[in-house]
Amino acid sequence: MHYIVGDIQGCFDELMALLGKVRFDPAKDKLIAVGDLVARGPKSLEVMTYFMSLGDAACTVLGNHDLHLLAVLCGLKKAKKNDKLQGLLDSDRVADIVHYLRQQPLALWLDETKVLVTHAGLPPGWSKDDCLAASNEISQALKSPGWQGMLAAMYGNEPDRWDPALGDDQRRRYIINALTRMRFCYPDGRLELAHKETPADGEQDGLIPWYQFHSPLPFTLAFGHWAALNGELARPDIRALDTGCVWGNKLSLWCVETDQRHTQAAYS
Repeated sequence: MHYIVGDIQGCFDELMALLGKVRFDPAKDKLIAVGDLVARGPKSLEVMTYFMSLGDAACTVLGNHDLHLLAVLCGLKKAKKNDKLQGLLDSDRVADIVHYLRQQPLALWLDETKVLVTHAGLPPGWSKDDCLAASNEISQALKSPGWQGMLAAMYGNEPDRWDPALGDDQRRRYIINALTRMRFCYPDGRLELAHKETPADGEQDGLIPWYQFHSPLPFTLAFGHWAALNGELARPDIRALDTGCVWGNKLSLWCVETDQRHTQAAYS
């Protein structure tokens, strides 16, 4: 079975309970995270250690918190106190965590089940192939000797519109923002990265949820990042999996083959 889990964000105990409910077996099952393995929950190190221990039985797409962790670990940024990362930063696994995260993509295509996985969604105007090509560009940059320079240049909200003719830094910043930070867009498709509220709240300000720019998709898209949705999205082609466990709500796990959603309430 393929199990896709929503934003874990250091909620290791809830993850273990949820995997126990479905009797996850790494010898025959695959665990896929929609990103944001770390930050703000109590056990980011334990989450990272567990995913790394599973080898080919687990993987993740990168979320904004995962990329920011990489920037912290290589000295480009300082950790935020409320991200509760000190245990991870003090561990002897830092080099392993850096290596592991640098191997993970921004988008993952499961060909056997026709599922696309990203952290934040699918930007307006992009096809599945556009998304995977953009993800591959970032993956190549992350694996290159100059990977730290790309991380240093990823911060900022501009450009807000996709143009393949953009320079390297701007093109990659758009890709990262679109695939890890996007929730709303302006009516002309430009990214709006400040609002985090429910779709109804954003629409009052003239903003449009990114998924409304897409007609029914010829595949299923699984994403996280938008806790305010609470996993509720009335589209059979899209699965919203961030249900705010780190905020005291629940952790969600979707079994692709059975189309069943399993949840675990937050412990605190």
